[in-house]
Amino acid sequence: MNAPTLLWLRQDLRLHDQPALAAAAHAGPVIPVYILDDDAPGEWRIGGAQRWWLHHSLAALAKSLDKKHSRLILRRGDAVSVLRQLCEETGAGEIHATRHYEPWWREAEAALGDRLVLHDGDRLARVEDVTTGAGTPFKVFSSFWKALQEHLPPPEPVPMPRTIAAPDHWPKSDTLSDWALLPSKPDWSGGFGEDWVPGEAEALAKVKHWPEEVGDYDRRRNLPSEEGTSRLSPHLHQGEVSPRTLYHALRGKADTMPYLREIAWRDFTAGVLLAMPDYGTVNGRRQYDAMPWRTGAAAKRDLKAWQQGRTGYPIVDAGMRQLWTSGWIHNRVRMIAASFLVKHLLLDWREGERWYWDCLVDADYGNNAVNWQWIAGTGVDANMFGRIMAPLSQSEKFDAADYIRQWVPELAGLSDAAIHDPDAHDARPKGYPPKIIGHREARDRALTAAKTLR
Repeated sequence: MNAPTLLWLRQDLRLHDQPALAAAAHAGPVIPVYILDDDAPGEWRIGGAQRWWLHHSLAALAKSLDKKHSRLILRRGDAVSVLRQLCEETGAGEIHATRHYEPWWREAEAALGDRLVLHDGDRLARVEDVTTGAGTPFKVFSSFWKALQEHLPPPEPVPMPRTIAAPDHWPKSDTLSDWALLPSKPDWSGGFGEDWVPGEAEALAKVKHWPEEVGDYDRRRNLPSEEGTSRLSPHLHQGEVSPRTLYHALRGKADTMPYLREIAWRDFTAGVLLAMPDYGTVNGRRQYDAMPWRTGAAAKRDLKAWQQGRTGYPIVDAGMRQLWTSGWIHNRVRMIAASFLVKHLLLDWREGERWYWDCLVDADYGNNAVNWQWIAGTGVDANMFGRIMAPLSQSEKFDAADYIRQWVPELAGLSDAAIHDPDAHDARPKGYPPKIIGHREARDRALTAAKTLR
C-alpha cells in the first residue's frame, strides 16, 4: 500500500468542499489529525466559548469520519513537532492542509517546508490574488470589495470523497474528553446548547434553508429581536461549511449582495493579517499609541460592569448578557457595546477584544481585531474616533423593546418608552444600576482625550 498522507485539520472541520481531503484521498491512505496547538501566543489560545464549540465539532467530525471507515487522530502540543513526529510514526510522506492566515499558523506552515501541501478553500477567493495595483493587500474594505467581485464566482465546491482509504496501522490518539474543553466548575455553558448545534451537518442544514430568507437580510439584519441573520458565523469560523458552498447555495437568489458583502469581510481581514500580522495587539494607526486610555481601579470597575451587563444602558446590558449566556451577540448590538466600552468608558479596545475572544463562539483573530479597531478608530479602515454611537438613539431605532425585555428581565415591566432609558423616566427598578456615566459627559471626555493626539 502507498505511504499514508496526513490531513492536518484546523478551522476546516468538514468533509464537503474540503480540497485538502480530496487531494489526500486521491493520493492514497489518509490519516486525519487535529492538533490542540498550545503554541499559539498565550492571549490567542482558544477562548472558553470556542473550546465548548470545538469539543462538539470534533465529536461530530469524528462520527462522520467513522462512517467513512476512517478516524480522527487527536494530538496535543506544538503543531510542527507533532506533525513531524506523526510522519516518523506512520511513514507519511506529505501533509495536506487548508491555508490559514493567523500569524502563528503561517509560521508553522513555513517551518514544515516542502512536506506541507497547502490548499485554498477557506475564503471566497485566494487572498493573495486580491490586491491593489501595487500588489499589496487592501487597507480599505470598499476598495477590496470592488476588487474581490472580479474574482467571483468562486470555484464550485469539491465533492466529498466517496471513500477515504485507511492506513495499515493507525497512530495513537488522545481522547477528546481528556482535553477538558468543556467547562465544569462552574459550568457557564448552559445556554449554549439551547442556541447552537455545532458540526457540519447543522451547518449544511442552515445553508440549505438560508437562501429562502436571504432576500430579507438587508432589512432585518439590524433588528436584534428578529432572526434576521444566518447565524452561520461560528460554523464558518470552525470551517464546518466553506464560504464557497454558501456562495453557490445563494446563486440565482435575489438581493444576496448585502449578505455576501458581509461574508467578504473574512477575506478582507485575512489580507490585513498578511500585511500586519500583529493587528490583534498593535494599533493600525500608530498615533493612537499615545491615546490616554483610562487605567486604575475605577477603570477596572467599569470594565467589570460592562462585562457583566450592568452599565445602566439597557441596550448595552442586553447585548453583554446575551454574549455571556449564548456565546454570541447580535452584530448591531455587538457594535453598540464595543463603541460604549471604547468611547463612553474610554477603555483600551484591546480589553474588549480579549473579552469577546473568550466569550464568542465565533471569535476569529482577524475579524475580531479588524472590527474592534474599526469601532475604536485606531485601524487602517476605521470609523473616526469622534463618531460616537449614542446608545439611546441606537436602542430606540433598532429595538422595539423586545430584545431588552428578553435579556434584561428586570426591565420587562417598563413601558416601551421607559425601557430604553429608565433613569430619564424615573422608572429604574430596584436592583438595576444607574447609568455608569451620562452620554454627554462621556462624549465630552472621549473627544477631549482624542484631542491630545493632535
